[in-house]
Amino acid sequence: MGWRQGLAFIGMTVAAGGVGAQHGGEIPPWARNVVVPQARVMTAADSGHWRAEPVRMTGVRAGVVVVERVATVTLDIALANPSPQRQEAELLVPVPAGAAVRGFAFEGPAAEPTARLLPHGEARATYDATVAALRDPALLEFLGHDLVRSSVFPVEGHGTQKVRLTYEHLLPADGDRVDFLLPRSESLTDAAAPWSVALRLRSARAIATVYSPSHEVKVEHVGPHEVAVRPAGSGPMQPGAFRLSWVVEGSPFPATVLAYPDPKAGGGYLLLLAGLPESPDGRPAAIPRELTLVVDRSGSMRDGRLDQVRAAALRMLLRLGPEESFNLIAYDQAVEAFSPTAVPVSRTTVDQAREWLDALEPRGGTNIHDALLEALRQPPTRGALPVVVLLTDGLPTVGETGEAAIRDLVTTSNPAGRRVFTLGVGVEVNTPLLQGIADSSRAFATFVLPGEDLGDKLDRVLRSLEGPRLADLEVEAVDGMGRAAPGRLRDLEPTPLPDLYDGDQLVLLGRYRGSEPFALRVSGSSGGERRTFRVEVPLDRASTVNAFVSRLWASRRIAALVAAIRAAGGYVELSGVRGVAPPPSHLAELAEEIVRLSTEFGVLTEYTAFLAEEGTDLSRKDHVLAQAQGELVKRAVQTRSGLASVNQELNLDAQRRQKVVNKGNAYLDAGLERKSVNAVRQVADLAFFERGGRFVDSRLLQGANAPPPHRVVEVGSAAHLQIAAQLEAEGRQALLALPGDVLTLVGGDPVLVTRGGN
Repeated sequence: MGWRQGLAFIGMTVAAGGVGAQHGGEIPPWARNVVVPQARVMTAADSGHWRAEPVRMTGVRAGVVVVERVATVTLDIALANPSPQRQEAELLVPVPAGAAVRGFAFEGPAAEPTARLLPHGEARATYDATVAALRDPALLEFLGHDLVRSSVFPVEGHGTQKVRLTYEHLLPADGDRVDFLLPRSESLTDAAAPWSVALRLRSARAIATVYSPSHEVKVEHVGPHEVAVRPAGSGPMQPGAFRLSWVVEGSPFPATVLAYPDPKAGGGYLLLLAGLPESPDGRPAAIPRELTLVVDRSGSMRDGRLDQVRAAALRMLLRLGPEESFNLIAYDQAVEAFSPTAVPVSRTTVDQAREWLDALEPRGGTNIHDALLEALRQPPTRGALPVVVLLTDGLPTVGETGEAAIRDLVTTSNPAGRRVFTLGVGVEVNTPLLQGIADSSRAFATFVLPGEDLGDKLDRVLRSLEGPRLADLEVEAVDGMGRAAPGRLRDLEPTPLPDLYDGDQLVLLGRYRGSEPFALRVSGSSGGERRTFRVEVPLDRASTVNAFVSRLWASRRIAALVAAIRAAGGYVELSGVRGVAPPPSHLAELAEEIVRLSTEFGVLTEYTAFLAEEGTDLSRKDHVLAQAQGELVKRAVQTRSGLASVNQELNLDAQRRQKVVNKGNAYLDAGLERKSVNAVRQVADLAFFERGGRFVDSRLLQGANAPPPHRVVEVGSAAHLQIAAQLEAEGRQALLALPGDVLTLVGGDPVLVTRGGN
């Protein structure tokens, strides 16, 4: 059965008086089922002699095509009627301001469908009327959007109905950046209809980089001017609006800045998004590599592990280009090098390397210190980026075994500034040591878990290092004259800045002071020369819409603080006895900052998940801090190897690289099982903790005593709608859609929003 096409028209023909009269008209009566695809189905009270199970929304598929800045969005909404009686339903679809409806249709026999596009005034009246009539605040988080209201249509008993709405709108742009937003509820639950989203972007100028702060995305470059984007993974989409930004090429360094103002801190937070630079002649500015593979050949590498390393090492060498070079180092209790210096890639040198690898045999202990020192002290290859891949499947047992002494080699005995990428095989490795070595050298650590293929992981490491394009990155604030502006920029995450390889993008977060515009000076090595780029920071366009910037910064900052605690611990030898160093003297200071950030931003980790528990009184700061310190000592300091250590590094690595807000505070527990903290909700720039059956603003939980509400307002009342308007002005209206009662600050006063007995 085909689609029945209907008319779409702007505005409403209404009579004066009644609900919404302040906007010039009366709101027509609702059907029993009001379908809001961005949220859920809202149902009016039953009437008559029967009670039917409400219509269900079984799926929403969003197809988006963007040509330059014009987005065409098609929503396909699937409905099902579980009851035997025919039921009426209609659509309320929040759309971006200024959108134009281009089509409305549904499948099946019915009257000719129509859709009305309600601009801001009429949309606001409809929002208010819906909430007042249905006593359901779900729509209030979409205040500020225009609204499409459909004609009433039936869904037959035990039948299905599919509805298609198509609208267009012009996307906002900021310099070379274009922003897209698909409205969705912040409060979607597991019971909500599954969503799928697919986007196609086309631009006359080449698309340099694509970024979503709201959802993990998979980006496929169809060509330089066309990109396909869809959410990554196969599970349900994370709640919240789907946001996407992309930067088109228009300068040698395609980059943009998004800022979030924070007046209480005298500045705010910023996110620098940058793609890869081109060389002055327009070709990719790749840097040749000098690769040193450091192979563990200790006795534990038996049972085929060393064979896997041999095969993977050869694959790595074959991936090197003719202008690149390599060396091999093997270690047990002693250290043996293939060559005193790196050799150029050729058929002859690769054949010699194969013979050398074939001769290796597993034996003896594990002298990581001397093997790493040998790799770092090699004379560097001129004009190349020196890269080391250090592989081990165990703890250091021979020579210098102190964790700090081995880790510090990267900073004290590394004259060429080699990047040391570490790869731990199995779980009996010192995970914070391997992570610390990598972090200190602008590299990353990889862990091969039991059952994973070692050769495949090694191959992935090298693939991720293909075509280094920008190395030794530095960022500083400058004024309009290009002079250094000390104090304007601070607390950058990550630090140090990573190198950028093919397929990478730079997502740098930090804090800024002041309100006057300034610029970022970004410098790095590219194509064999030092290059400098300028990126403007337009603080006049800082917006609370960018609240995700502050939350992403907080998440990365917490990870950096935990990593500092892990690095301050470590295995030591005292009087010939090996043990774990005591907690750092500044543990209390670091733990206090972790708790503060976790509470303010609602960003919880495996160490602070207890903050969400019903019995945790956040106003008892000494008790909370003591519990946090206990978790950090037991896990971050004392657990250095095993599965319960690997999980910490996986969590910290994901958090330090985090580009997407983690609304569910998901993490891997000590058994590598995925956990979420659902008793904390992140909404706009606020955090809400579930306490006593209500969601409480974290700002009200940090004092000596949580104050009682100054006012209690019911959903749908005039006072409630007035509060919604106040929150809309702050960009925080989404908090009203939290399930159940909500205790929050409005205009500085504690207000309890309750659904009462409805």
